Amino acid sequence: MRVVIAEDLALLRDGMTRLLRDNGFDVVAAVGDGESLVREVVALKPDIAVVDIRLPPDFRDEGLRAALAIRREVPGTAVLVISQYVEQTYAQELLAERAGGVGYLLKDRVMHVTEFVDAVRRVADGGTALDPDVVSALFARRGVDGPLERLTPREREVLSLMAEGRSNAGIADSLVLTVGAVEKHVQSILSKLDLPQAPTDHRRVLAVLAYLQGA
Repeated sequence: MRVVIAEDLALLRDGMTRLLRDNGFDVVAAVGDGESLVREVVALKPDIAVVDIRLPPDFRDEGLRAALAIRREVPGTAVLVISQYVEQTYAQELLAERAGGVGYLLKDRVMHVTEFVDAVRRVADGGTALDPDVVSALFARRGVDGPLERLTPREREVLSLMAEGRSNAGIADSLVLTVGAVEKHVQSILSKLDLPQAPTDHRRVLAVLAYLQGA
């Protein structure tokens, strides 16, 4: 998988480059600003861009703007944005197009090598990867009214893990349940949230993310 990284902190940029290369990724470019990111993605057409939300010159949302631009200019490019804090507005905007190959992780997650590498690979493959804190913030933003109040506490746990991009097997491992039990919870969640049944985990997660985004 070919990767472009956009991170203004040279130490973190170099660290992510080495980490991904050590795990079999081909980092074809590593830049420090949004304009360079768009230019390199257009020229190199990588599988995924790993992007800091806050980039020069103003360190506000330049990285997010660049990420959205490359999704428009090079359709199919997966984007994994990283941020120091949970920024709900940016998460909502990133999810607004409701397409696969998207993720939002906190920078602390980069230090968990296996989780970070798995997230990059999953997003590059067209899936999703939302940080647990981002999922919690999106749930909180939706409030307690509406379809979410129909869910049991266990179903909310399962839904959170679904939104992170976990498979049924991954959810079962995390919650110490059988895969069969998780499948029953998923069916119940989709029914209670009026979400369509889907034959693949990918479509199932996108349906949940669409709900969290505010559909």
